[in-house]
Amino acid sequence: MLRFQAFVDRLARWARLDSTTESDRRRFLLVQIDGLSAAVFEQGLAAGQLPHIARLLRTRRLAYMPMSVGLPSSTPAFQAAAMYGVHPDIPGFHYYDKRAGLDLHFPKPGVADHVEQSIADGRRGILVGGACYGCVFTGGASESMTTFARLMKPTRAGLPIVRGLLSMALLGWVAVKCLELTAVEIARFVGRSLAHPRAARRWNWKQLGLKITFSVWIRQFFTLAVSADLYRGVRAIYVNYLDYDVFAHAFGPGHRSAIRALRRLDRSVGQLARIIGRLPELHCDLYVCSDHGQALTRPFARVSRGRSIDEVVRAILNEQAVASAFGSDARASMRPATAGAGRASSRGLWQRFFNHPARDMAARDPAHAPEGVHVIAAGPNAFVYFLDTPEPVGAEEIERRYPGALARLSSEPGIGLVLARSARGPVCWWRGRSVALDGDGSDGPFAARPDRAIVLAGLRDLMAMPSAGDLVLYGIGAPTGDISFLDERGAHAGPSAAEMHTFMLHPPHAAPPGPLTHPVQLYAHFAAYDDEPRQSGVNDAAAATG
Repeated sequence: MLRFQAFVDRLARWARLDSTTESDRRRFLLVQIDGLSAAVFEQGLAAGQLPHIARLLRTRRLAYMPMSVGLPSSTPAFQAAAMYGVHPDIPGFHYYDKRAGLDLHFPKPGVADHVEQSIADGRRGILVGGACYGCVFTGGASESMTTFARLMKPTRAGLPIVRGLLSMALLGWVAVKCLELTAVEIARFVGRSLAHPRAARRWNWKQLGLKITFSVWIRQFFTLAVSADLYRGVRAIYVNYLDYDVFAHAFGPGHRSAIRALRRLDRSVGQLARIIGRLPELHCDLYVCSDHGQALTRPFARVSRGRSIDEVVRAILNEQAVASAFGSDARASMRPATAGAGRASSRGLWQRFFNHPARDMAARDPAHAPEGVHVIAAGPNAFVYFLDTPEPVGAEEIERRYPGALARLSSEPGIGLVLARSARGPVCWWRGRSVALDGDGSDGPFAARPDRAIVLAGLRDLMAMPSAGDLVLYGIGAPTGDISFLDERGAHAGPSAAEMHTFMLHPPHAAPPGPLTHPVQLYAHFAAYDDEPRQSGVNDAAAATG
C-alpha cells in the first residue's frame, strides 16, 4: 500500500494543475496538531511514537522552538492572534458579549464568521490566496473547508487535484483506503468485544466512532486535500488536525487512545514532508505547531455533590446577599439548591466541536437565584456576567452587592482561581484571599512557577478583554486537583504549564522571532511570505537535505 501511495504521489506531481506557478515566491505549509502540549510531544519523541517528526528533526529539515500561547489557552484565541496579529477579545470557547447581548459559542453557526469579521476589519490575514482546513477562522484564505467560519459555505479547497479522470481516481483511492481502514477498525473492535465482552462498554463504542470519524475519514481527507494544494503550488496552507485533541478531551491527554491518534498524525506529517521534498522548485517551508496543550481534569460535579458551577455560583451570591441584608444567621436557614437543577450538559467533547447544546432552561427558585446573572461553563474556565450594565462590573461593586462572595468562591473545593477587575487593576482571589496581578506574583498561586511572568501577563491580558466575565473562574489548581466545569477528562483554556506551553517546529533557515511568548508574534513571520521573495539558495539547500 505504501508503494502504491508513493506512485499516486508521483502521478499527481506529474499531472498537477498549475505548471506555470511562479517559483520565486516563498510558500509555507503550517500543520497544527490541536491540543498537544510540549510535555506530551517531547515524551512522544523520546518514546519513539513520532518517528516521522523525529526524522525531520534529526535530519535538520525542522528545528524545535518552545512556545507559550497566552490566555486563554484555546484554539480560537491562538488562531485569531496568529492569523491576524491581534490580541483578540476571545476569552474562551464559549462566552457572552454583554455590549451586544450575544451568546458566542464557536460551534454555533455564524459565530466564528461574526467574530472573524470583527477581528479582521482592516487587517490582512496570513492565508490570503491560500487554503485552510479544520480551523476556527479562515485567515483570509480564498479556499477553505471544515472551518467554523465557513462550515456551511465551504469553498473548493483541495478539490482540483489534477485534471479530469485522474482527480476522480485519486478521490476514489482515498475513499477505498478509508473504507478499508474503517472495516479494519470495526473488525478489531468486534474481535476484542467477543474475546472480552466487558470491553464493549459505552465509552469503547464512543472511542470507535471517534477513531473512524477523525483518525480515518477526516485525517485522510485533510492529508489528500493538502497534498493537492502542495502540488498546485498554493502559496499558504494551514491545516489543523483535530484527532489528538478530540481523544484527549474524551479520555485524557496521556490516554493510550490519544497517543495512538498522535501516531497516526505523525504519519500524515511524514507524508506531507515527503511531498514537499519532491517539489523543491516550489520552495515551500514546512512548519508544525500546537495551539495549546491539555490538563488532565475531573468534572466539577464530582467535587460539588453533583451541583453545576452555575448552581454553586448562584447559591453563594444569594447566600452572601441574604447574609449581608439580614445577618449571618440567615445563611443557616437557606435551602440548598436542588442537585441536578441546571446541571451542565455532559456532552463536553461533541459540544466543543459540532453541537451547540440547548440553553439550560431548568427552572430555578426565584427566591434563591439572583436576577440578571449569567453563568457560562466553557471548560476549566467559567464566566459570570452581571447583566444590569453592558460595562464590566468591578470587584468593588461585586463586593458591595455580595460581601465576601469572592473569597467564598475561591475557597470552593472545585475552584482554583477567581479573577475580577478592580480600580487598581485585575485581581485574583486564591484560597480565600486576594492577590494582586500587577506585582511579581511571589505571594500568589504561581510563586513556584519558573514562567510566572508569562502567566501573570496572560491573566492581565485575559482580564483586559471586554467580553471576559465580570468574574472569571478557573478549576485549574483547585484544592481537589485540576477541574473542568464540563464533563471531560482533558481540558484547556487555563494557566497550567500543560495548557500554556507548546512548540513550533520550523525550517532552520526560517525561524520565527523568539522567544515565543504569545501567538501574536507569529503574524509578522507568516505575513512576510506574501511580500518576500525566497532566499536564494537557502530553500533549495533545505529541500535537498530532506
